[in-house]
Amino acid sequence: MAKLNRIAGAVGHFVLTVIKQIQRLLALTIFSSLARRIIVLNLAGLAVLVVGILFLNQWRTGLIEARVQSLRVQGEIIAAAIAASATVDSDVITVNPDRLIELQGNEVVSPLSFFDPSLEFPINPERVAPLLRNLVTPTKTRARIYDQQGLLILDSANLYARGEVLRQIKPADSGSFFLLDWWNAFVDWLPGDDYPQYQEFGADEGNRYPEVSAALGGAATAIVRVDAKRQLVVSVAVPVQRVRANVGVLLLSTQPGDIDQIASAERWGILRIALVAAAVQIILSLLLAGTIAGPLRRLASAAEQVHSTITSRAEIPDFSDRTDEVGHLSKALRSMTSALYNRIEAIERFAADVAHELKNPLTSLRSAVETLPRARRAEDRERLNAIIQHDVRRLDRLISDISNASRLDAELARQSAERVDIAQLADAMVSIQKDLAANRKVDVLLEKHVSRYSPIALGHDSRLAQVINNLIDNAVSFSPEGGKVVVTVATSDDTITITVADEGPGIRGDISRIFQRFYTDRPDGEHFGDHSGLGLAISKQIVEGHGGTVTAANRQDRSGAVFTVKLKRAAAEKRR
Repeated sequence: MAKLNRIAGAVGHFVLTVIKQIQRLLALTIFSSLARRIIVLNLAGLAVLVVGILFLNQWRTGLIEARVQSLRVQGEIIAAAIAASATVDSDVITVNPDRLIELQGNEVVSPLSFFDPSLEFPINPERVAPLLRNLVTPTKTRARIYDQQGLLILDSANLYARGEVLRQIKPADSGSFFLLDWWNAFVDWLPGDDYPQYQEFGADEGNRYPEVSAALGGAATAIVRVDAKRQLVVSVAVPVQRVRANVGVLLLSTQPGDIDQIASAERWGILRIALVAAAVQIILSLLLAGTIAGPLRRLASAAEQVHSTITSRAEIPDFSDRTDEVGHLSKALRSMTSALYNRIEAIERFAADVAHELKNPLTSLRSAVETLPRARRAEDRERLNAIIQHDVRRLDRLISDISNASRLDAELARQSAERVDIAQLADAMVSIQKDLAANRKVDVLLEKHVSRYSPIALGHDSRLAQVINNLIDNAVSFSPEGGKVVVTVATSDDTITITVADEGPGIRGDISRIFQRFYTDRPDGEHFGDHSGLGLAISKQIVEGHGGTVTAANRQDRSGAVFTVKLKRAAAEKRR
């Protein structure tokens, strides 16, 4: 019993899993706007194709032409048989003398050519009726025979033989499939051939049929009409001639709906093919939607989680193994989300560093302010005032550098890049720093190695000038009296290199942390807090915003540090 319960539980779990998967597939496909659009567009293309086939296909016209040709051949055969049964309406045989005079001695002619064409050969209904019944009944066509005056002699729809009335029994209208009725109504609604209306005339009005009137003149004629129910009726009138004498007209016509039944069968075949194709289109559309709409919905849901989730990272589904647009979108979203989270974490770290750096001078300032009222000696008050002024200057410097660093990315994104001559920019910065470094008895020199390639980069001149200025100022602050700071600008095929080398003690701490925010490793003798520790971090941020790199190292030839900036060289400007 326990085993049966386990089996039943496993089966139930499997069924629930299958149902959930089906619901999930339906939710991702049928109820998806993109899936509905895919299905509708595919079915619209199929509908246009089917309508085009129905509108442009000539099989219906060919069917009518084949029917006309068949009736014409059948009419000629029946007319010949009727003509053979016609009798001469005279007891005297009249010979044409003109024909005898025209006859040459060696000419062989038919004996019938001697008879006068004006002789009348009336059609005997009693002799023709059995013949007509035998020839017409298998073909299910209606045959009518008119004499030379257009009077109806025989009608296959009402033949009498030995007291028996033989009538063509029309099949009873059976109920058809409603979809086929709608289909036929739709096809009939499509623009097509405009046939005249069929009208039944009386027994003595045969001449009112255009084809009968033309056949009485000796020409076989066919006309296609439609009855009150828009059913095709094909009529072919063939003259009944004997010895070149027109003794009557045979009018053959199809039963109403005869051709339409064949056309309806062909339409139903097209409809069945269209239904099968539509089912295949829907299945393929659902599969296509499952590979497009489903992943897109998962990506959208993950993006919404990124927007709403604060405490943890939301994972974007990975479709990078796909080589289509969905895979590319997944890669882009994952990369964007990773950059977004990294930026958020960087902002959080930046806020934490700012709070920490602001807390130190504020604590010192608070302590000095609280101690100042209790100081009695003048030298103590002066020392406390100096501390307060130093902390205020430090706070002002920190706030300015923090504001500069916080809006740096936005400025780089908003401003359009321009062509900047790095050599001229470095020359200007060296000229400015040379005057300032003279107070410390430090010489600032500039070397250029740009003979072959122009030192032009795409960027923002004010920010690149800030980088060069920060590096020179940092090198001057570490240089001893009488030292030199050498700024070198060199170019290669695709790179512009800027190096700033000093003759100071070099980098004594961790070189990998030299570009971190608020990291300072000042030389001995400088007051703590004279520098905010953001200069090199801002310089690195600017250089990386221009697609370049900045590195720091100790000099190998002597003591000192060297900072190297590499920027992409802009292509030569095309002349217009």
